[in-house]
Amino acid sequence: MWATLGVFGASSGNVPPFLLNALCFGISGSLATIWLASSGRLGLLRQPARIWIFGTVGLFGFHFFYFTAIRNAPPVEANLINYTWPLLIVLFSAFLPGEKLRAHHVLGTVLGLGGATLLISGGDGIRFSDEHAIGYGAAVASSLFWSSYSVLSRRLGKVPTEAVAGFCLLTAVLSLACHLMLEQTVWPENAVEWASVFALALFPVGLAFFTWDIGVKRGDIQVLGAAAYSAPLLSTLLLIAFGFGALTLSVVIACLAITLGAVIAARDMLFKKGGGNGSAV
Repeated sequence: MWATLGVFGASSGNVPPFLLNALCFGISGSLATIWLASSGRLGLLRQPARIWIFGTVGLFGFHFFYFTAIRNAPPVEANLINYTWPLLIVLFSAFLPGEKLRAHHVLGTVLGLGGATLLISGGDGIRFSDEHAIGYGAAVASSLFWSSYSVLSRRLGKVPTEAVAGFCLLTAVLSLACHLMLEQTVWPENAVEWASVFALALFPVGLAFFTWDIGVKRGDIQVLGAAAYSAPLLSTLLLIAFGFGALTLSVVIACLAITLGAVIAARDMLFKKGGGNGSAV
C-alpha cells in the first residue's frame, strides 16, 4: 500500500503537502471511526492521554519533518536520509524485551539500504551540502520519529489497533493547522485528482497504518524493518508501469539488492528446519 503513494500522489495534482495530508488523514480517520461506530466498537477509542499523544506525535511528527525536509533540501538526499528508518527499526529492536539482534538482520537491512540508495539516486551519486543543513536535520528527525514510533508501538501491544483511527483524525487537525499557516490552498481540480486523493486516504495514508500497527505489535520486527525497503522499490516499479519513469540498470540492481537483503534478514523465518520440538535451527 505504501508503494502506491508515488502513483496516487503524482495523480493528485498540485494540492500542497499539508493540505493533502489533512484531506487524506481526515478521510481515513473519519471512515475508520464510522466503521467502529457501526460495529459497536467506538469505545476502543477511549484511551489514556499518553496513548493519544504518542500516536499523534508519531504520525504527525513523521510527516511534519518529512515535508520540512523535502522543502529545505534536494529531494534525493532528503529521501535517502529519511529512508534510514527501516535500518533504525532493526537496530532499535535490540532494546525490546525478548528480541535478539543478529548479524544477518543487520546485513540484510544494510543491503536493503544500499538498494534504496541506488534506487533513489538513480546511480548518479549523492551530494550533501552545508546550505541544506536544516533539510537534512529534518530528514533525520523524520526517520527517528517513524522508527521510534514503530518500535515503541510494540511496547503498547495491549492498545487496540482501532485506536489508530483517532491518531489519524488528530493528525488531520494538526496538518490543517500547518496548511493554514504555511501554504496557499489549492484544491484537486478534477475527478481524477479527487479519486487519487481518496485512493491515498484509503490505502497508503489509511489502511496501511492500521496494518503496520498489527505488524509491529505481533510480527517479526527485524524482518519488517528489512522488508520495508520494498516500499521504494515497488513504488518505483509502479511509477514505471504507469509511465512516470523508465526501467534502468540501477533499478534492476536495486531490486536484486533489496530482495536479497530481505531474504537474508528473514532467514530464521524462511528457512526453519523441522526438529523434534519444532524450533528453528
